[in-house]
Amino acid sequence: MKELIEYIAKSLVDNPDEVEVSEVGGSVTSVIELKVAKEDLGKVIGKQGRTARAMRTILNASSTKIKKRAVLEIIE
Repeated sequence: MKELIEYIAKSLVDNPDEVEVSEVGGSVTSVIELKVAKEDLGKVIGKQGRTARAMRTILNASSTKIKKRAVLEIIE
């Protein structure tokens, strides 16, 4: 799931080298933290949070398939 978010984020931003994705895993829930360059933050969040919501929906669908829960946090 970490690779999925990294791929999506690198496709959206102008500085793909500055995309950092880390996963804090638990037994049931894992938190995926996404960090991008400051000038690319708006592109990852999108208008009214639509892009971020879409990324969370894709993450939720893929995590449901492996019977685990995942949460996406975008860090400034």
